[in-house]
Amino acid sequence: MRELAAELGISRATLHRWVGSRDHLLGEILWAEAAAVLDNVSFTGRGGEGLAEAIGTFVHTVNISAPFRTFLRSEPERALRLLTTKASLVQSRTIDKLRALLAGEIAAGRLRSPLPVADLAYLLVRVGESFIYTDVITGDEPDAAKARTAARMLLEDHFRDATTAS
Repeated sequence: MRELAAELGISRATLHRWVGSRDHLLGEILWAEAAAVLDNVSFTGRGGEGLAEAIGTFVHTVNISAPFRTFLRSEPERALRLLTTKASLVQSRTIDKLRALLAGEIAAGRLRSPLPVADLAYLLVRVGESFIYTDVITGDEPDAAKARTAARMLLEDHFRDATTAS
C-alpha cells in the first residue's frame, strides 16, 4: 500500500480512505479479473452442458494466469482467505453471477435442478475452486479438465431439455 500511495502521490491514509484495506483492494482486483473471465465465457442457451464447459473454461483461464498463480504461490494463505472464505468478495460475487445464469437456464427450460439454485451455484463454484487451488491444498497440479468433468457429473442428468423431463 505504501508503494501504491507513493506512486499515486497521496498519503497512505488517503489511499485507505479511497480503497479500504489491502485485502479489500486485492479482493476487488481479483474480482475484476474473475468477472472479466466470466463475462467472456459464453454458455447461455446451452443448459447444463454449456455450464460444465464454462466452468472448465473459467478454471483453465484462471489456472494459466501468471499474475494469479504468482499471487497464489507467494501469499497462499491470504489468497485462499480472499478467494474462498465467506468474507470473500470473489466467491460471493462468483456465486451470485452463477446463480443468475443458472436461474436463466432453468427459467428457459434448458436445465433442471433438484437443488435450490443458490445451493447449486455454491456447489459448482466450490467444484471449480477445488481444481484451481489444488496445488496449494494438496500439492497436485490444478486441472481444468477435472473441473469440467466434475461439473458435468453434477449436471449430467439435467442436460436434456427440462420440458421433456418426467
